[in-house]
Amino acid sequence: MHIDAFIQRFSAQLAEMEKMPFPQARRAYDSLCRTFAPSDPTGMQIKNGTMEGVDVRHFIPAQRRTGCVLFIHGGGFTIGSTESHHGPAASLAHALGREVVSVNYRLAPEVAYPDMLADCQTVLEAIQPIALVGDSAGGRLAIDLAHPLIEAPPLGLIYPTVGELSPGCLGEDAPLLSRDDILGVRQRCPEISAAQRDLAPPATGIEILTVEHDPLTRPIETAVANWQEAGASVGYRCAPQMVHGVLHAHALLPSMKSAWQDFCQALHRRLIDQVNRP
Repeated sequence: MHIDAFIQRFSAQLAEMEKMPFPQARRAYDSLCRTFAPSDPTGMQIKNGTMEGVDVRHFIPAQRRTGCVLFIHGGGFTIGSTESHHGPAASLAHALGREVVSVNYRLAPEVAYPDMLADCQTVLEAIQPIALVGDSAGGRLAIDLAHPLIEAPPLGLIYPTVGELSPGCLGEDAPLLSRDDILGVRQRCPEISAAQRDLAPPATGIEILTVEHDPLTRPIETAVANWQEAGASVGYRCAPQMVHGVLHAHALLPSMKSAWQDFCQALHRRLIDQVNRP
């Protein structure tokens, strides 16, 4: 698939979803994202469950190492689910050779950001993950889960929202995500603005994947520089020509496929090092 075809198809569906009430739009988003997902890896078990009232989906690879990973989906804090991000979560479990638990946290406008964070915290405490991974809004939640921990596990962040998210810090408009989109999300969920708390690294080991055309890439790169200066080990890669949202089509877009594989391999190495650490 060419990136232009992805943008055209995704943007057309997003435009239709804007006319829908949230319940219908969320179902449409789930269906749209699943059309880009590859088949589940051979031998992988998929199980839905509940932890203290929070819905989750387990992805258990055929050859499984010890420890599980918490995956937190994106979607601007208003859409997205374990269903929309089934493909990335399954791919992550396969690449890491570890169980991935994807959390179906509650969404705005029904709840506020602290409630979303509380749902993720519930699952974190239940499974004690060896890594936290999140894309976009899920990356923000992963960061805020990690910050209070005395020793946070490695983080894997895919184009997360970081920093102040003000007009002065954002990059240029891009297909599928504009500056106004981000400012609108900040208005709905003001707690995601993190100018002060993002000055300190949320973990000592972090892997980050961004895309070339995304207003969030500039503040992410600022955060990377700050975290590295503060002593964190941060791996960074930016997928050329890609746009926000392409994680769903990582198996179909060569540039994103390569960057995603590099991201997963780097996170895998961190987990191996963590297990072997004396």
